Amino acid sequence: MALRPYWRGYLKLSLVTCPVQMMPATSESEKVRFHTLNRQTRNRVVSHYVDSVTGKEVKEDEVKGYQRGENEYVILEDEELENVALESTKTIDISTFTPRDSIEWIWLDTPYYLSPNDPVGQEAFSVIRDAMHAQNMVGISRLVISRREHAVMLEPRGKGIVLWTLRYGDEVRDEDSYFEAIGDEKADSEMMPLVQQLIKKQTKDWSPDMVADPVQERLLDIIAEKKKSLKKPAKAKGKPAPSAPPNNVVNIMDALKKSVAAEQRAGR
Repeated sequence: MALRPYWRGYLKLSLVTCPVQMMPATSESEKVRFHTLNRQTRNRVVSHYVDSVTGKEVKEDEVKGYQRGENEYVILEDEELENVALESTKTIDISTFTPRDSIEWIWLDTPYYLSPNDPVGQEAFSVIRDAMHAQNMVGISRLVISRREHAVMLEPRGKGIVLWTLRYGDEVRDEDSYFEAIGDEKADSEMMPLVQQLIKKQTKDWSPDMVADPVQERLLDIIAEKKKSLKKPAKAKGKPAPSAPPNNVVNIMDALKKSVAAEQRAGR
């Protein structure tokens, strides 16, 4: 079944325009999700908006408010929110280009797949995509998603373009304040070759299997077991004996030598 586009609009570069559609590049729909139930009735628990002062339930009269002081709010109506940055709601107007390697990974937020939405616009789309790819450039623009304007980066990828929403400057924390306590000592010259040997031995080509979710797999196993035993009486299980806490006081050089030796034996 074809997926419904998340967003439709236009890609624009100067006088070149083409209709495009956008789809999320990632999905969490396969993740195990739970509902909160009433244990006695097995019915779902539903949440309600309640006035924090009167305690009464609020029905169809919610409004957005920006707090400016204690119990003081600036009220914003839905119409005012919808009229913010209207120019970028339906058009991705590429205003700037920059080298791809000049944007670090930490600025990248959420990826989307961008593709032509009409056969007539494929030529214009392809020209913009291939020109960026040939010069190793990415386009910078702005786009309104879910009522909020985002800076976005457009990166050629295969036949399409990946659109990344970018984090704002105040969302990225300065790394120096977190790394300043790390000393300036250089790596031990005798340890370096051992670590490099370990890296070489354990190097593999990238595969999605490297980021498989073992918790998800175990949850699915538990759910499958519970389905089978719904009509069977549950058996009491003994608690496993607690394992002794690991001793982290080790000699790094010895540990590295043992690791390299183990890898070599495994190779033979």
